[in-house]
Amino acid sequence: MFMSVNDFLNEWKQEAAVTQKLLDVLTNESLDQEVSPGLYSVGSLAWHITGSAYYFPAQVGIKFEVPDLQKETPKSAAEISETYKTVSQRFTQAFSEQITDETMNKMVNLFGGDMPLQAVFRLLIQHQAHHRGQLTVLMRQADLKVPGVYGPSKEEWEAMNAQKS
Repeated sequence: MFMSVNDFLNEWKQEAAVTQKLLDVLTNESLDQEVSPGLYSVGSLAWHITGSAYYFPAQVGIKFEVPDLQKETPKSAAEISETYKTVSQRFTQAFSEQITDETMNKMVNLFGGDMPLQAVFRLLIQHQAHHRGQLTVLMRQADLKVPGVYGPSKEEWEAMNAQKS
């Protein structure tokens, strides 16, 4: 649990950087890659992750301006990446201005369940981590070089071992 605003912001910034690293690798051609017809594509999943950085905070009253997240998934990987960057930065700023250490334990209702505000933000981080995992699988299927998330990727590990030889 997050006991302070700084506890959350420190973790959010690290997690958002990892998400940004993945989104920065996407290409326009990769956006249509699906695991199976009718399920998330790379593009729709990346757009969903982008939107979650706004929708979770908005559900509990944090207000900040964002680009149009209601529109269809962009066909531009750069637009998705830049939109995530904007949303994440604006969320970080709004969080630091609108949430205090004292309000972290305030009870709120999210999706029909009551929980402390800090639990909402833990859920946001877990939600992104869950979808990043899905995204890396689709990225591999789209023949993209997947960067390491919580450690080196296969390619990064191989490159490190090659340097040791």
